[in-house]
Amino acid sequence: MDRTADRAPDRTGPALARLAGLLADTTRARFCLALLDGRAWTAGELARLARVAPATASGHLDRLVAGGLLAEERQGRHRYVRLAGPWAAQLVEDLAAHAGPPPAPRSLRAASADAAMARARTCYDHLAGRLGVAVTDALLERGLLQRDTGFAVTCDGLRWFGRLGIELTARPRGRRPPARACLDWTERRPHLAGVAGAELCRHALEAGWCERIGTRRALRVTGAGRRALYELLGVTDADLALRSAAGSADGTP
Repeated sequence: MDRTADRAPDRTGPALARLAGLLADTTRARFCLALLDGRAWTAGELARLARVAPATASGHLDRLVAGGLLAEERQGRHRYVRLAGPWAAQLVEDLAAHAGPPPAPRSLRAASADAAMARARTCYDHLAGRLGVAVTDALLERGLLQRDTGFAVTCDGLRWFGRLGIELTARPRGRRPPARACLDWTERRPHLAGVAGAELCRHALEAGWCERIGTRRALRVTGAGRRALYELLGVTDADLALRSAAGSADGTP
């Protein structure tokens, strides 16, 4: 009697449980969500964010690094950590998208911060929120991106990216896909990730289409960005506006 199928869960089950256990703690989950901004943080910065003692933060970070979700660098006395790579960011963002809506904010300041994150933010190194989804929709509608089992940049899309100075065809092949759909946790719809998504986000920041606001991942679309998005993709202010449960724009894109 072949018991290969019976033994398979024994090989994969413990590894999956260990991975799930890394995020089965509020402090560690907060660390990983903060690191979705794509930058390296010090242990002290993360400790202050999560409102825990430095020693507590260090213990959690040790576990995340040992488990492979985070990578660390040391410069003198400072310890910097970041997500281990795009795959780790995808895992955290996907889990956040399936975790359900966040609790209602307790203050006007918190509500404003949440709204800014929902309008436009980075997801590791690509655009997310209403902005990311609106840009992705426009790329699909214009045939610059196609969706079958996943996302793929079309020939017209390669030329469009090329006009922005982004030569996707010239990039060496690696483990990261040229284009990938990433489920947006606020919009509950996919936005563009992969190499194309990362390069478009980089260009948007360098060209001044967007700028970071505060210390979180939130972005603000500038006047130059609004003009560029409309001229290049037909994205309007209405496309960038948040929608209420009733489906009306909030009027603050």
